[in-house]
Amino acid sequence: MPTVALPGAYRLTSRDWLGLPDDGRFYELLDGDLCVAPPPSIEHQRLSRDLEFELLTHLRRSNRGEVFDAPIGVRLGDDTVLEPDIVVVLQEHADRIQPQWIDGAPDLVVEVLSPGTARRDLVSKREAYQAAAVPEYWIVDPVAQTIEVLALERSLYARTGLFRRDQTLRSPILPELAIDLATIFRPR
Repeated sequence: MPTVALPGAYRLTSRDWLGLPDDGRFYELLDGDLCVAPPPSIEHQRLSRDLEFELLTHLRRSNRGEVFDAPIGVRLGDDTVLEPDIVVVLQEHADRIQPQWIDGAPDLVVEVLSPGTARRDLVSKREAYQAAAVPEYWIVDPVAQTIEVLALERSLYARTGLFRRDQTLRSPILPELAIDLATIFRPR
């Protein structure tokens, strides 16, 4: 079945997104369509917290930028506002940090897969991040205990690494960063 694009009058905008309720759900706009997700699981939050801690520690030591966690809006266009689990904005793009959202492509986004959002994270949001030229995208798989690192190469994402629990994650945009994934993925 072909996809039908709705006329502008039926599409939501970033202004509409600002008026959505603060009720514990995650609201995103993807090409003007509203996507709603329930709050994440405890394991999801643990992984996100521990990754954010590693990024925060590194960014503070190196004075390279800032890290934010969900819910934080990332406005990629007037009809696309996403809420990644973790967002990194480097110093050279600090002007993108606005009072209500990150306005434009951050330098790194991290999505932790959940049963209700995995398809969107792996397909729709990946395409949106790629189209907006987000330089680096990490996909955290809690079940497989892996983090896939994707980096833009000629406007397309290419895998630069698939890091497992017993490995050290490396980042193309933060080459000094080294995260021992055994500290992120705990034994089951």
